[in-house]
Amino acid sequence: MKSRTRLRLFIGLFVVLLLAGGGIAVSLARLRGPERSLPTARVERGNIDPKIYVTGELRTPNSASLMAPPVGGNLQIVFLAKTGDMVKPGDVVLQFDPSEQEYNLEQAQSQLNLADQQIAKSKADGAVSSATDQVALLHARYDVRRAELDCSQNELVSAIQAKINNLALEEAKRRLAQLEQDVQSRVASNQAQLAVSQEQRTKALLDIKLAQDHIQSMTIRSTMAGLLTRKGNRNANSGFIFQGMALPEFQEGDQTYPGTIIAQILDVSQMEIFSQVPETSRADISPGESIEIQVDSDPHETLSGKVKTVSGIATTSDWWNGDPTRRFDVTFAMDTPNSSLRPGLSAHIIIRGETLRDVLHLPRQAVFMRNGKPVVFVRSGRTFESKPVKIKHSLESQVVVEGLAEGTEVALVDPELAGQRPSSSGASSSAPAGGKQ
Repeated sequence: MKSRTRLRLFIGLFVVLLLAGGGIAVSLARLRGPERSLPTARVERGNIDPKIYVTGELRTPNSASLMAPPVGGNLQIVFLAKTGDMVKPGDVVLQFDPSEQEYNLEQAQSQLNLADQQIAKSKADGAVSSATDQVALLHARYDVRRAELDCSQNELVSAIQAKINNLALEEAKRRLAQLEQDVQSRVASNQAQLAVSQEQRTKALLDIKLAQDHIQSMTIRSTMAGLLTRKGNRNANSGFIFQGMALPEFQEGDQTYPGTIIAQILDVSQMEIFSQVPETSRADISPGESIEIQVDSDPHETLSGKVKTVSGIATTSDWWNGDPTRRFDVTFAMDTPNSSLRPGLSAHIIIRGETLRDVLHLPRQAVFMRNGKPVVFVRSGRTFESKPVKIKHSLESQVVVEGLAEGTEVALVDPELAGQRPSSSGASSSAPAGGKQ
């Protein structure tokens, strides 16, 4: 009797264990089954109206720089129009202290007066010297003539007296020749001194003209109508500048050097928007395409415009930003000028590209990067296998691809991150290639 009871207990325990094991197996199967399956999408074929979203900055294509004049020494600002002032052609917008140039002008005028006096003195001295020399030459010629008359009587006088007369004639001729040489030398000397004084006068006139020009350049007037904006003073803080530092604007009383840009005048009647687009979007943007613009300062108003220019040369982001993406410069023009807009405002642009017809497309999050190449995870039974894919267009929410058949089911998340191993191994980053750029 007891043996039968034990047998029944063993049989009941065995049945319970079988039922428990079956429940666990069913639970595990359900965990691996469709209840825990990854979100997927299928490759579709159709037309796509591409929209590219970029952020840009308002700029003006026409501007004029106000620069410190090219004069020697430091310059001190005594007047500078404020940032935001609207100016017209001919308005005084910048003035420097002209004291040093006015001092140079006074010095040049003194040099001019001194040179004029030296010229007058040289001419007077030359006239006096010339008159004196003419008198001396007259006396010397008279002495020569008298000695010649004495020598003409040598036949009537003694030999000794004749010798004396000859010696006197030679001496008179020698003095006349020496005097003529001295007169020529004094004339050349007077002419040279007069030429030096005239050169000094010419130099003084040039210095006066230069000082007057410098004084005139101390006052700078606007050459165009527009909005004035002051530039940052790089000489502030003893010239110590580091990246990201906000430079103070130039102020009245600041000192600067010749050639420094103090301010700019911006022509706000013509505004354009500057932006950069990633390399993957470059093929979808062409000049003349329509755009929608929303300026951050007035988000409730939508402006219309067109793509103005697209750069043909890519630029690389700064290495310290950690972004190696190659980008292309793009400018946008507004259809209707808006006088309330100002340079420096940020704007959001929606570019409407040409319709892509009869293309295969996927959601952006279905494409991942493996070893630097785009791949998708294609369903293969209850698992997924990675497959390389070629991206033809990268849009905001979709990508146009090649290398997949229409209707192919692909995962929207990385199977490895979801705890499932794809059938083809591949190590590296699993970040979606279709993420927003």
